[in-house]
Amino acid sequence: MHTEKEHAIVLRNVNKSFGGVKAIDNVSFILGHDKSAVLIGPNGAGKTTLFNLITGEVPLDSGEIYIFGVDISNSSVQKRSDLGLARTYQICNLFNGMTAEENIYLALNSNEWKSKRNKFPFLTPWQKNKNKMDRIKEVLKSVGLEDKKHILVGNLSHGEQRQIELGMAIAPDPKIMLLDEPMAGLSLTERKFINKLILKLAVKKNIIVIEHDIDFALNITDNIMVLDHGKVIAEGSPESIKGNVEVQKVYKME
Repeated sequence: MHTEKEHAIVLRNVNKSFGGVKAIDNVSFILGHDKSAVLIGPNGAGKTTLFNLITGEVPLDSGEIYIFGVDISNSSVQKRSDLGLARTYQICNLFNGMTAEENIYLALNSNEWKSKRNKFPFLTPWQKNKNKMDRIKEVLKSVGLEDKKHILVGNLSHGEQRQIELGMAIAPDPKIMLLDEPMAGLSLTERKFINKLILKLAVKKNIIVIEHDIDFALNITDNIMVLDHGKVIAEGSPESIKGNVEVQKVYKME
């Protein structure tokens, strides 16, 4: 068996149960180097659990996971991050008492805190580091918040907080991004903005997006995977997904 080095992510026969209930049931999935995907399915389908297994926040019961050919089935969250994996969450995971700029800085330096070579990075006046300041400015601009850099994150709108969270995921320049319902709770205008941002990111990075709204999901990428009761029930293009009888039953499509 080869290690699928040509692929960004490979899942082989992945399983996870909680209290006897199968949350993820024998899921296999391949994401190519130049591909992005959308993961859809009803509430309780196992979408977030699958992300947690890929990131290492929840251990596998059985199966294998590879990132760029490296077996990370039993690796730490940090090892997976070092290989270029980043994620966002359904609920914004931000430092509300800090500014937008400071949040991006912390994300940018998350690995530096653990570095033996730079034991006390917090003693360095980061505002004087031109490279870091340029990167923070670039990230804030990419998520449309360059004019909000000095505002406390807790004072930003829900949509702007989503933008900051995406910025924090982007900051370390990951190769793979897992976005868990990045458009949840947003207005139509905010959703359109985030949708455009994800499409831009997908040109440069491998992205898997969990999206509950099937209409938005089908517009993000031509690679859709449908999960129901922990099983993959369909995979393919938006057209094939729309025409799939099982998917129509799950979503009660007309």
